[in-house]
Amino acid sequence: MKKKIVSAGYAIVLTVCMLLLTVCNTKAASEDPILDGSYLTYDEESIGYTAPVTRGEDYLTGYSKCVRLGPGKIYAGGTTIATHTVASVQVAVMVERAKKGDTEWTFYTSWQKENLNADRVGSNRTLEVEGGYYYRVRSLHAANSDMSSSFTNGVYVE
Repeated sequence: MKKKIVSAGYAIVLTVCMLLLTVCNTKAASEDPILDGSYLTYDEESIGYTAPVTRGEDYLTGYSKCVRLGPGKIYAGGTTIATHTVASVQVAVMVERAKKGDTEWTFYTSWQKENLNADRVGSNRTLEVEGGYYYRVRSLHAANSDMSSSFTNGVYVE
């Protein structure tokens, strides 16, 4: 009889706990606005990787990076990594900007770099930029004829 009362007590406690857990409010993954796939954030930095899709024989991965260094200054860059040494590995880095409420990103600046007979290439710059904008970096990656792209979230610069 005592075991039945203890078991019933545990069952009641378990049921109450489950009810309390299911009533808790959940938040969305992010409340930041989105513009063309990029969240507009106040984070210090953002890194965007290439999508995990089937690659060719030469291309392995790539990423873009945007870091707020202070008022009016960002670090922007991209890296491409090949599966092995290839004849040509390339990265093209584009910096774009937008204000909250804009409907599209606008071009700010770009550059590219190529390494021959290598398995990776990276290129970055520190840029003086105008405050009051979100900045993102988009990169195109290529290893011989295999290509992909990546982009970061928008990072707000004062």
